[in-house]
Amino acid sequence: MHEMVKEAINDMNVALELSKSKKDVISIVDAISSLSREESMQLGKNFKKFPLGCDLTEILVGTCASDLEKIDLMGNCRVADIMGHGIHVCAYAFADIAENYGMKPLDLFKEIRESTDVPIDLDHFGKYGPMRFPSNIVRCSGDCYYQGPSLKECPRGRIHSRLLEKEKEGLFDCEEWIKLASSVAINLTSAQGGEGHAAPLKEAEIVAQMAKKYGKGIEAIMFIGDGYEDLITGFSTALDMQADVIVLEGGPFNLSSHRLDDFAKAVAMARILAPGKVVATNGAYEDECRVGLRSGLNAIITGFPQNHHGYMCGYSPGTAKRGNFGLPRVMQIIREEINSACACGEQTRAPIGKEELEALAAAVKVVGPENVYPKKIGDSVLGDAHWVCIAQSPLYSKARVQHTTSDIVKMAENGEIKDNVALMGGRFVSWAMASALDGLVDEIIISDIDPWVERVTVDNLNSALKSDISRAKSNDKKAHDSAQTSIVTSTIPGLAQKLSKNFQGTISLV
Repeated sequence: MHEMVKEAINDMNVALELSKSKKDVISIVDAISSLSREESMQLGKNFKKFPLGCDLTEILVGTCASDLEKIDLMGNCRVADIMGHGIHVCAYAFADIAENYGMKPLDLFKEIRESTDVPIDLDHFGKYGPMRFPSNIVRCSGDCYYQGPSLKECPRGRIHSRLLEKEKEGLFDCEEWIKLASSVAINLTSAQGGEGHAAPLKEAEIVAQMAKKYGKGIEAIMFIGDGYEDLITGFSTALDMQADVIVLEGGPFNLSSHRLDDFAKAVAMARILAPGKVVATNGAYEDECRVGLRSGLNAIITGFPQNHHGYMCGYSPGTAKRGNFGLPRVMQIIREEINSACACGEQTRAPIGKEELEALAAAVKVVGPENVYPKKIGDSVLGDAHWVCIAQSPLYSKARVQHTTSDIVKMAENGEIKDNVALMGGRFVSWAMASALDGLVDEIIISDIDPWVERVTVDNLNSALKSDISRAKSNDKKAHDSAQTSIVTSTIPGLAQKLSKNFQGTISLV
């Protein structure tokens, strides 16, 4: 494993083989621990490239705090929705705000869900429903982040105290919260020695089981800790719990003597190990955010003023404190660290916004949510954790497409699509389209602007399908001219329109 990991730094083909291979947590942690920071960053970036991992970079926004007025909460959620950033719900704060206005907590959550379209990420949620905490916790000023590492305990002597009797009052509504969410976070840090920071592991298991029951994505939160044993424990527990997304918490919970080296390495490890191919951070100082983004980080959770995520990412000891508005700062950090023309091409910004989420929702609608991650075509899953979460949001319900894979199949069965088909685009929609057309046409030609993506797509499809799959050598015109039917598989409207205009008679999905 050590040699394979080392070779994957400079050889994408080896990286692809590594992604397919059976791997265990200890082997991956051991192998990447021996690398330099620069090697780890390059490895992580390799595994952020399609189809090895999710190549989007995004922001999730904490919009609530217990002492906010309802109008501020609603406005914060509206801003996040307009910008196209997922809403990170701190469930205890929603419950506190609701009760301040004489509302049932679930009714406030429903109101937010009905007034926004973006995915909602549910956090601080326990076996009875929203966790409830005493005022000294919900009004915490963030002393641990302000003071910085290396902290072993909360400087205020906080323990994970909860108002369990108050939580039990909402038990009847517990699963209704999960039904409304797109993804659910579980905190695994108690397994890493953080009993004072999180609920018992058994409770996280119960919440994970409820999330799976309703088809929601699961995010596993873990500490960087000592940078070795704690990572092994965290990753192993996350995989045991069938988590989709890995969420890394650094800041004062990064106790490594080589803080930035081990943050970079942890991101690279997570890139290889995360089943849903998405790696995020919910607490990382500015320097950790920057090294993490260079190592393949997909998402940063930030927040509005008063929300604790507003200071947990993007600041430094001495400046990280309650009241900070982290969102614009994190946006600028991403802009400085990620080239706007990322692996997805010039159509995709960093961080992504509403247009990209709408294109993703359209892609899932074309393919059908029942056909995506964690289902496989060939050696790779079709899509990533986003493809599950976006289907659990109003964006998916409101997405409008001209043709789905089922429509294309009917056209082939009716003779409207002949013996050979060109698919313009080598990403997941083309995989699903090729699979759906398998056996109905003799030849499928794949064209993608990225030669490596095109080749990997063709090799993977040939390993799984009966129809002959061939490459167009990144030449859309060659693909179009060689086929009786051409289909534009991109769901990014601007790109789809451009290709349809350039090649008359093509079928567009959006």
